[in-house]
Amino acid sequence: MFTGIVEELGEITAVENLPDASRFRLRGPVVTEGVGHGDSIAVNGVCLTVVEHEGDEFTADVMAETLNRSSLGALTVGSRVNLERPTSVGARLGGHIVQGHVDAVGTVVAREPSENWEIVKVSLPAGLSRYVVEKGSITVDGVSLTVVDAGPDYFTISLIPTTLALTTLGIKQPGDPVNLEVDIIAKYVERLLGGRATGSVQAQEATQ
Repeated sequence: MFTGIVEELGEITAVENLPDASRFRLRGPVVTEGVGHGDSIAVNGVCLTVVEHEGDEFTADVMAETLNRSSLGALTVGSRVNLERPTSVGARLGGHIVQGHVDAVGTVVAREPSENWEIVKVSLPAGLSRYVVEKGSITVDGVSLTVVDAGPDYFTISLIPTTLALTTLGIKQPGDPVNLEVDIIAKYVERLLGGRATGSVQAQEATQ
């Protein structure tokens, strides 16, 4: 479990393409401190498992499902990535509850710079708009952000200088893909309300 507070900008140092997967080697001095085999690290919002680690680098296997459902397949040697270690029980929840399970890939549509922040518009794939609300939370490339405006097929976010400087969102340009994870609470609420409605209908039918 993560919170969407990126700890550092890492770098892809090697990519090994396998028949149905890829193996990445990544550099991240902060997230590799005390890391062990089997630990989890979020890479651009995707929860990956550490296979090997040496010094300030670690390797992780990315299966075909993850490559197809995220933007990780577009990464090459030299690509910068957002890295975050899992949160611990009792730690501050700086962002929001992030699973590291990407729902879809969006695209940066436009950037509107200003003196102290920048508004970024991101496309929203069909089926996800119902989970995105104004002033709600969304994860973009592993960064916990607040939705400014929620449209039928897009949303906007406001990026402060710290986010622009310390995450990949500072260098993403229109046309670039970004990993999206909607608020898991919204999906659970939808599921529960759907089940309640179904149960209510069944109860009424049973009394007729």
